[in-house]
This record gives sequence, C-alpha cells and structure tokens, in this order.
Amino acid sequence: MAPQPKISPSMLSSDFACLADEAKRMVGCGADCLHMDIMDGHFVPNLTMGHPVIKSLRKHTDAFLDCHMMVSNPEQWVEEFAKAGASMYCFHYEATSDPGALIDKIKASGMKAGLAIKPKTAVEVVFPFAEKLDQVLVMTVEPGFGGQKFMHDCIPKVRTLRSKYPNLDIQVDGGVGPDNIDLATEAGANVIVAGTSVFGAPEPREAIRVLRESVLVNVTNK
Repeated sequence: MAPQPKISPSMLSSDFACLADEAKRMVGCGADCLHMDIMDGHFVPNLTMGHPVIKSLRKHTDAFLDCHMMVSNPEQWVEEFAKAGASMYCFHYEATSDPGALIDKIKASGMKAGLAIKPKTAVEVVFPFAEKLDQVLVMTVEPGFGGQKFMHDCIPKVRTLRSKYPNLDIQVDGGVGPDNIDLATEAGANVIVAGTSVFGAPEPREAIRVLRESVLVNVTNK
C-alpha cells in the first residue's frame, strides 16, 4: 500500500496560551496529526514542554499526538508519555545507546515508535531498526528551534529510505513550506511537519492543502 499523506502542524509555532484551541483549529483545517516538540534544554539548547502538557492537551482533543523527543535519556520518559496520552514517541538515534531496546519499550507501552536522525547523522544507522519502526524522521534543520532554513542536503536520505522501504512512513521536519515541499515529497517524504508555513499562513487550511497535494502527486499516486 502506498504511503498516505500525513500533514502534521508543529505546535511549537502555535500560541501556547491557547494550545487546546490551536490544536482544534489545526484539526479543523485538515491536519492529520499534531507534532509536539519536546525539548529538554540539554539534548537541544531550548526548553519547551513535557508530559504534563501532553496530558492536559489530551483532555481537549482526540488528535494523533506525534511527540518528537528532543531529549537526553529518552528511555526515562516512555511510561510518563504513554500515560499522558501520547500517540507516537519519536526519539533521536543520537540520544540513546540501545535504539532497539527503546523501540521495544515504546511498543510495549502502547505507543507507536519513531526514530529521528539529525542532519549530520548517516541514514544507514536507521537500517537495522526500520522494520520495527512506525516512522522515521529525517530532520531538515538542526533540532532545537523553529523558523530555521530548510537544509537541502538532507533530502538524499529521504530518497534512500523510500527506495529501501517503500511502505514506511517517512517524515521531514524543519523549514518545510510551499517553496520546497515538492523537493521533499519527490524524494519520498509522506509525513510533513510544518510550523511557520502553516501557522504563519493567511489561510492555514490552504497551506495544509498544498502540502497534502504535493504528497498525493509525488508519493501516493506514483
């Protein structure tokens, strides 16, 4: 089955004072899931939210909450995020010494398992674990802050993964918008994280539609 489009607005670009309303607004505009950037101020030089925020948000939405764990020692938080209502636990390869065991722990908790790699990390590190994963995230900026410029040299990793794993959910995150979405989807990305380009758009619904159409044309209908 061809990978389906999944458009995941990054809630890092939302108004945190109105997080529940922002989540409902994005779902109403056609979002398939919500990208939750979890940063600990250690693995990345920024601090955002933790499992208490996920728990609070879960009370207000049934949306798929894709938690991107930009944290050191990701093993520490699996149970807490599962209890909070996270749907996906996507950890960084660079943050753990035993990705395989962590994937098993995530799956046992009832969440889906994702693996993220930084721009300078070789795509080959994913191969031993790909068959166990629900999603691979190829970062197209250095993790830590929103609003960065899209790094074109990360795209060959997406192409390699799509060639090797035709049915895998492949996510791109970082600086993705109308001016580069086709580059990402032509390489095979079907899960699109977009922050500024959605939240900053005059019409977020239209921005999401444009992202989805690119996946449909370049991935799903190929």
